[in-house]
Amino acid sequence: MCCFYLKPFQSNNTIPFFLSAGASSVVVGHPLDTVKTRLQAGKNYKNTLHCILSIYRKETAMGFFKGMSFPLASITVYNSVVFGFFSNIQRLINKYRHGDERRPCSMLDLTVASMLTGLVSVGLGAPVDLVKIRLQMQTQTVLAENLHLAGHVPSGTNIPLRSMDIPSRRLYRGPVHCISSILQTEGLQGLYRGAGAMVLRDVPGYALYFIPYAIFCELLTPDASSGPHPCSIWLAGGLAGSISWVTATPADVVKSRMQADAQVQRKYRGILHCIVHSYKTEGAQVFFRGASVNAIRGFPMSSTMFLTYELSLQFFRSL
Repeated sequence: MCCFYLKPFQSNNTIPFFLSAGASSVVVGHPLDTVKTRLQAGKNYKNTLHCILSIYRKETAMGFFKGMSFPLASITVYNSVVFGFFSNIQRLINKYRHGDERRPCSMLDLTVASMLTGLVSVGLGAPVDLVKIRLQMQTQTVLAENLHLAGHVPSGTNIPLRSMDIPSRRLYRGPVHCISSILQTEGLQGLYRGAGAMVLRDVPGYALYFIPYAIFCELLTPDASSGPHPCSIWLAGGLAGSISWVTATPADVVKSRMQADAQVQRKYRGILHCIVHSYKTEGAQVFFRGASVNAIRGFPMSSTMFLTYELSLQFFRSL
């Protein structure tokens, strides 16, 4: 097999790879990630274009980069743990099943390793995602239904309660303040709000991320004895990213809504309540909100991640 996902990763000097690859993917993907989050957990957006224009008009171009600092600061640790676990679990599976930890993984082995990696990733990724989403959603309209204002407005007023803006309603000054505020008001478990929905997203999502990359990478490399060409890596990584993110959209919608919730007043009691409430109020189409953005965003983000990773790996090995 041609790509490192079908063989256990052997390098011990991984941090430079993860730093360059991870930082590149975060910077490339974050603007559309903000759009995706606003579409999934926000209100009053007619479509993707309307969401983009609204963010730009109200918040300028910097609005697309809200909440990026924490993912950018933590991506090296996150990728080191995730890719390191993925490599080691492949070795363990190969040693247990085949007696040779350096043997290329079969499709079954790769699927098991990918899904276990997705499960482990939630432990690190859930707090990062929650802080990112809380910061991304700060400028959203505070809904009167969440503030329980209906009983406090005199009769005969013409204020549209469900779309009333409260100017400059910013709960968090930055990621550190966001974390400390969540710990004070919600406890440690508050940082893992939405983690169950994230498990539903990432366990199958990682399988549909690693496996398509491995398949496309092999198909695009006719000569099995040579490494994949950079163009093959770029295309395989991009296609894998789009496939993974599109299929993960329904669970991603639930996760985003639960993590964005409780900024003022908690709305969802759990995963099932979020699903039922969203379906009853907005229909089945709500679970595919942001799918097109995920498809577009997944390609450059993942292609950048894989290409930067592979090229960095080749560079450091040549030193």
